[in-house]
Amino acid sequence: MKFDKAKKNLGQNFLTDPNILRKIFNEIAPKEKETIIEIGSGHGALTELLSQSGVKIISFEIDTNLFNEVRNKIPNVNFVNEDFLKFNLADFKSKRKFRVVGNIPYNITSPIVFKLIENINLIKDAVFLIQKEVAERIIAKPRTKEYGILSVLLSYFADVKLAFNVSPNVFIPKPKVFSSVIHIHFKQKREDIDEELFRKIVKASFNYRRKTLKNSLLNSIFKNCNFENLDFDFNKRAEELSVADYVRLTKSLMGILNGNERNTATTA
Repeated sequence: MKFDKAKKNLGQNFLTDPNILRKIFNEIAPKEKETIIEIGSGHGALTELLSQSGVKIISFEIDTNLFNEVRNKIPNVNFVNEDFLKFNLADFKSKRKFRVVGNIPYNITSPIVFKLIENINLIKDAVFLIQKEVAERIIAKPRTKEYGILSVLLSYFADVKLAFNVSPNVFIPKPKVFSSVIHIHFKQKREDIDEELFRKIVKASFNYRRKTLKNSLLNSIFKNCNFENLDFDFNKRAEELSVADYVRLTKSLMGILNGNERNTATTA
């Protein structure tokens, strides 16, 4: 198998170590009749393992050369030569919720996570191999420099486990950083809040993280609103709030937006 044509613009680093592949497979623990969506089949190393387990696989591969290679090599897999981020997951029909797996490039980790959250009613869980630095941001706690949008959103919408770290030595080409395997279990029971507004508040707060909450929110989705009568400290900054604080903040602000303001609110 040749790995000399990795495309830097697609963030391609191919995992070659059979022991690490088996560990990822064991973390996924696929069961018959499940449907697994794979983001980036690459040369099909993980795809092939999964295909032997009796699951239904829908594997996205944006690189046409790799797509043509793997679809001719691995039977019983639905390979899709499209950008996962642009695909409507509701187009796939399944009686069970999807499971999602993949070796995810650094530059699209956040967009992929956001897409899964937006489709949370369709997704059971996700097992991703991602850059270790991003994994640390995902599991970060308040008042740390790593704490941010991913930390808050995934803590609210899911339970996240950092399964294990992966050395750069097991990839071709060899990346400059360590990687981590994370397992995201999406929560089915959550708070009774406007979750779209919750996401907007979190994103707006961290997009202006050097400002106080009052200034960051007034500069984005709550222009010309009055926070004076709300029981919340708007002088805090984004990284000072826990997930529970953001839930409480959302509940406080839900009453401010009337129908007209909600229609004109901008997405952070």
